[in-house]
Amino acid sequence: MATVIRLARFGAKKRPYYHIVVTDSRNARNSGNVLEVVGKYDPMQAKDSDKRVVLKVDEVKAWLAKGAQPSDRVYKFLVKAGLAKAKAIPVQTKKHLQSEKTQMKIKDKAEKLAKIAAEKAAAEEAAKAAAEVPAEEASTEAVAE
Repeated sequence: MATVIRLARFGAKKRPYYHIVVTDSRNARNSGNVLEVVGKYDPMQAKDSDKRVVLKVDEVKAWLAKGAQPSDRVYKFLVKAGLAKAKAIPVQTKKHLQSEKTQMKIKDKAEKLAKIAAEKAAAEEAAKAAAEVPAEEASTEAVAE
């Protein structure tokens, strides 16, 4: 028998409340034919509330050891409770990157800004050097007298 840990919906219309149950994977969501209720989930609670997800940790660990597979939502609860490792998200495409044309524009703009900054630094150095030269000449003339 393939067992799963999933949500079974209870509560009223527009006021959902879920039991986290262990059941046979072939049963319907709310068939009532559950092996064990291992927790509660109340989505109406605040996200940082302790009452939002309540798990019976020992029972969940026991069922996971027996081979029960959690649903996607229950798996997220288990990760948050520290009972499972978070799944790695593979990067399979480059759709998250910008287009080549945009990347070229960004690169060109960065090069222009670097060039402007270098020219500004060179101009400041030249101005500083020009300001120091007359002061040195004036000081050498005063020493010579």
